[in-house]
Amino acid sequence: MEDISEAAVRAARDLRVAFSRLRRRIREVAQDADLTPSQESALSLVGKHGAATASALAAAEGVRPQSMATTLAALEQRGLIRRAPDPDDGRRQLVTLTDAGRARVEGNRQMREEWLARAFQDRYSDEERQTILTALELMQRLSRP
Repeated sequence: MEDISEAAVRAARDLRVAFSRLRRRIREVAQDADLTPSQESALSLVGKHGAATASALAAAEGVRPQSMATTLAALEQRGLIRRAPDPDDGRRQLVTLTDAGRARVEGNRQMREEWLARAFQDRYSDEERQTILTALELMQRLSRP
């Protein structure tokens, strides 16, 4: 890292730490006591991507298919997901959200957005919020290929 400035290294480290902490805090806001973090994550993934196979969900989460099967069984038992035969391949099953699962995912998303908006309102001045928006516009470059 000889050719990388000390400021760039510090910015990368501080940004990673800040985002990790913020991500944890946002997850805590809508964390349901009756779901494990892996169940919450899988439920959110199905909500975000729609119908998927258990193996595709396992790959997306970076877990073993057996672990995902256990997670999905718990979500199905709670009535949050359903499994149905894949219309293109009857040997596979597609996992989708039930109405209760959809309501839960949407409710959690809304709670997180409201918490974050309230935090910006309560903790920052108008000028600081504008500075954050400007920084976010600059940071969009990091997500581009």
